Amino acid sequence: MSEGFSLVVRFTLRDEKAAAEFDELCARTLEGIKTNEPQTLAYVIHTPEGEPLVRVFYELYADRAAFDAHEDQPHTKRFLAEREQYLAGVEVTFLDAIAGKVAAQK
Repeated sequence: MSEGFSLVVRFTLRDEKAAAEFDELCARTLEGIKTNEPQTLAYVIHTPEGEPLVRVFYELYADRAAFDAHEDQPHTKRFLAEREQYLAGVEVTFLDAIAGKVAAQK
């Protein structure tokens, strides 16, 4: 399965205040993604059970060019610049799909 380009990002936040502010930054960023990125197929933010200071992002793009376009958006650049003040750590894992199901694009 060679369709799409995906990654998982795990953010560890400094404290509860930082987590709340990070969540606000994410909400603002998501608005830009929803309205300006048709080739971003999935961009989902999770909180793992029992880990209130962790956020896990799952991102799926139509292809590498769609990811590059996402990275070049003003809302993404703002997110990348502002997020550091809230973080204790970040881990990025790029994924190679070998099998699965993806919803049809409209």
